[in-house]
Amino acid sequence: MFPASNQPRIGIIGFGAFGRLMAQHLRPHFPLCAHDPDLGAAMEGVARVSLQDAAACPIIVLATPVGALAEVVESIAPHLAPGALVLDVGSVKSIPAEIMRRGLPAHVEIVATHPLFGPQSARDGIRGLKIAVCPVRGPRAPRVAAFLRRVLGLDAILTTPEAHDREAAMAQGLTHLIAKLLMRMEPLPTRMTTRSFDLIMQAVGMVRDDAPGVSRAIEHANPFAPEVRRRFLALAAEAEFSAVDGAPAPRPNAAISREKPTWQDVWRESVPS
Repeated sequence: MFPASNQPRIGIIGFGAFGRLMAQHLRPHFPLCAHDPDLGAAMEGVARVSLQDAAACPIIVLATPVGALAEVVESIAPHLAPGALVLDVGSVKSIPAEIMRRGLPAHVEIVATHPLFGPQSARDGIRGLKIAVCPVRGPRAPRVAAFLRRVLGLDAILTTPEAHDREAAMAQGLTHLIAKLLMRMEPLPTRMTTRSFDLIMQAVGMVRDDAPGVSRAIEHANPFAPEVRRRFLALAAEAEFSAVDGAPAPRPNAAISREKPTWQDVWRESVPS
């Protein structure tokens, strides 16, 4: 991004919960416009524009679900000005980076980003929260990271799409897996709880209302997520059948096993095929 004094116009494509959160923090620094087929309520300081007008801005932020990114990239490609900077904010980075690299014209620069927060975790402000910044094409990723650090107060982490996805498969993937399993066990205790349990439930609350597109991206679009899930569930199954002293405990008989679903059964039921 550019110094605030230059005030290039930013076009936000996708104005859902995260697009609106982003606009709230960017509008003191840039003129903003937004396009979304279902734009919702107006926001002061954000102009509603067509897709073509949003794509014609010097900076374009794609705040659409990862599953819709390829279609959006194809739609905006003819309208991008030479030298424009295109960013995305998806929860995974390898697939979006490749979609943008292949689908956007060579005369634009590309930076893939992932704000590691959402409206829930940012309700008290974004200063100090983390954001991944991945160079894809062009030299401006360090300038993006510098603006995010110095002006917005974010902890901007320069990384690669692959390195991001490797770490996010565990940091996000396991959080969503555990949250899904705990939600399937509701009602859960609210009175007789420990501090550690309360913290786990706070984490569950932070992802409980994530948009379906966010959950799908984290669970299915991250190429490293399946192996992390398999490893976690295998270790959970081992722990379930281990004696307290570490000696192997006898496995339950087949009849009991059929009555009590395994962790793997719960996971398979919770994820659409």
